[in-house]
Amino acid sequence: MRPSAAFGLPPEVRGTVCTVGTFDGVHRGHRLVLERLGARARERGLPAVLVTFDPHPLEVVNPAAAPPLLTVGVEKAEVLAESSIDYVVVLPFTHALSTYSASDFVDLVLREQLGLQDLLIGYDHGFGRARSGDASTLERLGASRGFGVEVVPPVQGSDGRPISSTVIRRAVAGGDLERAADGLGRPYSASGVVEPGSGRGRSIGFRTLNISLPPARKLLPPEGVYAVRVQTPRGAFGGMMNLGPRPTFGEGETRLEAHLFDTDADFYGMRVRLDFMGRLRETRKFASGEELRAQLGRDAERARALLSGS
Repeated sequence: MRPSAAFGLPPEVRGTVCTVGTFDGVHRGHRLVLERLGARARERGLPAVLVTFDPHPLEVVNPAAAPPLLTVGVEKAEVLAESSIDYVVVLPFTHALSTYSASDFVDLVLREQLGLQDLLIGYDHGFGRARSGDASTLERLGASRGFGVEVVPPVQGSDGRPISSTVIRRAVAGGDLERAADGLGRPYSASGVVEPGSGRGRSIGFRTLNISLPPARKLLPPEGVYAVRVQTPRGAFGGMMNLGPRPTFGEGETRLEAHLFDTDADFYGMRVRLDFMGRLRETRKFASGEELRAQLGRDAERARALLSGS
C-alpha cells in the first residue's frame, strides 16, 4: 500500500519499514530496535520510519500514572539523529487515538498513511487500546495483511536484567548515575539555555553558567553537586554543577549552575547539554562565602579527577 502525503513523506516513497513506541530515553534496547530497523530497511530498499507520540500516552489515558521523562523537547531528536533511521513521525496522542485497537492503528495509520511493509517491535512492546498490540497479535495481523513482523529481543544491563526506561528512571531518581548510564549507553543528561545570573559565582572565584531549567516533565537526579561534561556550540568542557538551591545565599529555588573548567568563553543565549558524570556531594549551607569558596576548590579537584577517568 502506497503511503499518503499526510505525514510528509516524499512522493517517491512506495513503502516503509516502521517501528512504533515512545522511545523515552532512547536507551540501549531502543537502539538495538533502531539498528535492526535500519538494517531491514536497507535490505528492502525502503526508508526506515520511527512512529512516536507526543505527549506520552499515559498523560492522556491515565495522567496520575504518567512517568517523568528521560528525554524532553529536542533531547530525543538529538539522540535519534545518531541512528540510521530516515524519518521520525510524531503523532499527537489524543483521546481519539487512544481508542484505536491494534488493528485500527495498523490499518489506518501504519498501512494507509505510511505504506507499511515491515514492522519491528521490542519484545515487550504493545500499542493500540489497552496495549492490545503485543507481539503475537501483531504477528497475526502481519500474516493476514501481508507485512513482515520482527520481534527484537531484550538487551541486558550489566546486572543481567533487561534494560527498560522504567529501570533507568528509578536509577536516575535514586542518584545511581552509573546504572542509568549502563542502560542508556551514555551519561544521563539535561539541556537548557544559558541565561544571565546574579554574578555571585564570579565574586567568589567560580564563574558559573546559569542554565534554564528543563520542562517540568523532565526527570532530574537528586539535588547536589555533580561533575559534568558540558556540550556547547564551542565544544565540550569538563566542569562541576550545582543542582538545587543556594542555601548559603538564602535562595531556596532550584537552579542549574555549572562552572566550566579551562574556559572563559561567553555562552549567553546558547543551548548547552549537561552530561552527569558523577555526584560529588549534597547541597548544603556554608557559614560564609570564604568557606563556600574553599569547598568549591575541593569539589573542582574531585570533579577533575573523576572526569579524567571517564
